[in-house]
Amino acid sequence: MKRVVAITGASQGMGLAAAKLFAQRGWVVYGGARRVEKIPTEGIHALSLDVTQAKSNQEFVAQILEREGRIDVLINNAGYGEYGPLEETPLEKARKQFETNLFGAAHLANLVLPTMRAQGSGRIINISSIGEDVFTPLGGWYHATKAALRRWSNVLDLEVRPFGVRSLVVQPGGTQTDWGRIALENAETNSKPGSPYADLVQAIRGLFSGDSPVASATSEDLAEVFYRAATDPKPRYAYFHGTGDRLMARLARVHPKLWIRLAGVLLARARRVRSPGGPGTPPWWPRPPGD
Repeated sequence: MKRVVAITGASQGMGLAAAKLFAQRGWVVYGGARRVEKIPTEGIHALSLDVTQAKSNQEFVAQILEREGRIDVLINNAGYGEYGPLEETPLEKARKQFETNLFGAAHLANLVLPTMRAQGSGRIINISSIGEDVFTPLGGWYHATKAALRRWSNVLDLEVRPFGVRSLVVQPGGTQTDWGRIALENAETNSKPGSPYADLVQAIRGLFSGDSPVASATSEDLAEVFYRAATDPKPRYAYFHGTGDRLMARLARVHPKLWIRLAGVLLARARRVRSPGGPGTPPWWPRPPGD
């Protein structure tokens, strides 16, 4: 019997790469996305899905169960970065960020769990980020959703393990996808004209640029991590692409003051400017050696 995987956010980036990989390895693949026309149909069953809409989630799961009678793995990949200064980002956009990155995943999990419990097996793989630990200016609402997703996933795992079901987390770091471009566009949209945070927006632009050292993994690299989380005989609580991502997350979680200093260095280098110094300079913005 072929295993069945349902992947959200499957029209681009990591989700699309994962859908292709699972299909190549013999799985029955269902990919959900709002722009369903961007999902290739060869080896992938493309279904319309908006994770912020309850009816859409229900129809997505119902169609899979009607056709296959089972779901072995749900990959909650749909998400985006609502970047912008916390003071200036409208709260309705913050709520949309939580609806997409957290509550959509939770609703889909609730919909597949009765089937997984009846099967006595199943995995819910939640695509978080090292951003649940690592934090930078302008990413406050995004970081908050990923931290919440991690803790929700951990609690869910404790509750469903007796039924043979697991809830696991994947924590991607910098990736060579459109995620950074979209996050930056949101940061600029959410910044008011003459914003006092304009300097930070430019620094984040450099950090998210194509030649940034933090964007190291490809979508295909992360798809392999998704697959490992779905198939490991002894699954871990969290999966990373590489040691660097793991260490960065641990540094920010265990030594936040040190991470703040490092974040300042990364942002200053990303913008390729000397520390502005003087009144109003953020206290964590580094001074070049010798200043």
